Amino acid sequence: MSRKVVLFTCFIGLILMLSCNGGARNKKMFTDENQEQLFIDSSRIFPFKCIIDTPICTDSACWGIYKGAEFIPEKYIDQLNLNGTDIAHQYSNKMCEYIGKKLKQLYRDSLYSKVNFSKIKLSTKGMNGDSNYVEYKIYIPFKRVPKSQAMTAFDHCGGWGHQPEIKKRKYDLLSSPSKIVKNRRLWISKLFRTKEGLQEYWIQWQHSDFN
Repeated sequence: MSRKVVLFTCFIGLILMLSCNGGARNKKMFTDENQEQLFIDSSRIFPFKCIIDTPICTDSACWGIYKGAEFIPEKYIDQLNLNGTDIAHQYSNKMCEYIGKKLKQLYRDSLYSKVNFSKIKLSTKGMNGDSNYVEYKIYIPFKRVPKSQAMTAFDHCGGWGHQPEIKKRKYDLLSSPSKIVKNRRLWISKLFRTKEGLQEYWIQWQHSDFN
């Protein structure tokens, strides 16, 4: 396989990862304007770096790390299928996606579980620095519970350097017909803060269509 084909494959992989369409476990993708070999299509080169670990989930926990730009120029939002310029913070979305799927799998396997809020660990090394580079690490463990207490969905409400809008997030989740929140009840963590300024609530609930 030629170098050009390999690079093009990696390039497409990055797009898929950033648009939350998955990827091979532990696979790392990156772009860097200083690497001349990426100039396959100059109209698609990104002037920032991203290294993304696909979240790893076991029956005990999920964890992962994002390394790269904190923010990107607005012109790349649509191209990368993001919902804002805070590309690093959107790694929380990816983690929630994987954790939600894992909770459902554990439920179907009769390993009834919920996220152990008290054991969550976050770090944001480099956030708000001069280099626009951050290493965002997330570790979210599970705990076994009776079937009646098992969770099947997971989300977050955060602020990358600002207060999260938790009331609005609660309203959005409870009013969305696609969320199917059992008994309209959400379990919400305490507000987690990193020393660099990330603020994050974590939210879990039961689906009414899981019995």
